[in-house]
Amino acid sequence: MNKTLLTIGLCLGVSTTAFAQEPIIKDHYKAVVNQKPHYVEVCKDVHMSGDRSGDMLKGAIIGGIIGNNIGNVENGGTLGAVLGGMLGHSNSNAQGVTKRVCNTEVRYKEKVETVYSHSTIKFISQGKWYILNFKR
Repeated sequence: MNKTLLTIGLCLGVSTTAFAQEPIIKDHYKAVVNQKPHYVEVCKDVHMSGDRSGDMLKGAIIGGIIGNNIGNVENGGTLGAVLGGMLGHSNSNAQGVTKRVCNTEVRYKEKVETVYSHSTIKFISQGKWYILNFKR
C-alpha cells in the first residue's frame, strides 16, 4: 500500500517529504433500491346507477305523439317529446346495482442494498489538504 501511495504522490507532483501524515484512503457506499415488478388482481365493488334511458325514450315518444295532436301549436311534437323525455327520466324507477370490477395492477417488491460508490484519498501537499475522488 505504501508503494501505491508513493506512486500516487509522485504522479500528482507531490514529493514524498511533503507527507507530514499518511494519506487517508476511504471507501464510500450508497443505498440502492432494487424494484422487482409483479402483477396482482385488484377487485372492488362499484355502484352503477340504473339505466333510465328506456323510460326517457318512452316518455319522449308518448310526449311527441301528444304534442303532434294538440291543435295549432308550432313544433308541438318536438316540445311534447322534450317534455315527455324529461318526465320519463325523472319518474323512472330504475334501480342502481353494485358490480364487482377487477383490474390487474403492477406492484413492486423492493430490496435495499448497500453498494460501493467511490473512494477518496486525502493528502497534504505544501501545507494544504487535498481530496481526490476515484473508483477502484
